[in-house]
Amino acid sequence: MVNKATNINLSDEELLKLHRSAADSRWLGVLLERYTVLLLGVGIKYLKDKDEAADAVQQVFLKVLTSLPEEEMQNFKGWLYILMRNHCYQLLRNKKHNQGEAAIENHSASGDVDIKELYELELTIDELNESLTELDEGQQVCIKLFYLHKMTYQQIMEQKGFSFMQVKSHIQNGKRKLKKLLLEKRQNRK
Repeated sequence: MVNKATNINLSDEELLKLHRSAADSRWLGVLLERYTVLLLGVGIKYLKDKDEAADAVQQVFLKVLTSLPEEEMQNFKGWLYILMRNHCYQLLRNKKHNQGEAAIENHSASGDVDIKELYELELTIDELNESLTELDEGQQVCIKLFYLHKMTYQQIMEQKGFSFMQVKSHIQNGKRKLKKLLLEKRQNRK
């Protein structure tokens, strides 16, 4: 049985070792309990809603329970913070994407379809697809997985074997290059 009094004195690393050696999720529960308030604060900061933040904390706890890395971790608190932040980003992206689809559906339902608008949108999509092929392979892969497949940095790292900094760099540099390519294509079109 987990003894609360002695657990306070155990470090994060010690609790992780106990969890792995005993295959007992109670030790992980004690560890996660330490950071519940921190994660809730991160969730509220990004999601701006206490209930959504509480749900996100629960989802992150489930993620940790099912996919905690086996290798030793030097900074569990930092890893957990980044996991929560990325989860919040994912929720915000999904929310933004769903709002965009709803706006398109409402616009289409109203019957106010502007042919010129549709043509411009189609041209932009074609230019975007063409510009994507001009990116470096790593940038192309990371941007497609992040924006089109709605994957988190963590998921991209696991699937493609990139480090966190590589994923971040590929996405940032790819976005910058895409913006430049799209601006050039628009100027050439005029």
